[in-house]
Amino acid sequence: MNTATNPASRWIFPGRRTGQPAHPDHLSALLHEVGVPAVAARGAAIRQQLLELPAPVVADALGYHDKTASRLLRETGGTWSRYAPGDHTRTPKGWTPPPR
Repeated sequence: MNTATNPASRWIFPGRRTGQPAHPDHLSALLHEVGVPAVAARGAAIRQQLLELPAPVVADALGYHDKTASRLLRETGGTWSRYAPGDHTRTPKGWTPPPR
């Protein structure tokens, strides 16, 4: 979404200042005006993420505590019971990427 005042913005929700995103409080107020319950939507969004990704990954990405993410996962009925933490950016020895 580009605005007339900021047509080259890289932000989905550009703010009034060049190169800055819209403030979360402003977005929350706009959602409230059109009848979207932002708190409920946020809760639904994290629960959906927990069904698709391991709880430690979601917790780290969104700034939640691991125990909170695990509790939400249990409440949601997610099936992520095991996750191997660690450095997953390393390439295994002898592995070559498939041709594109």
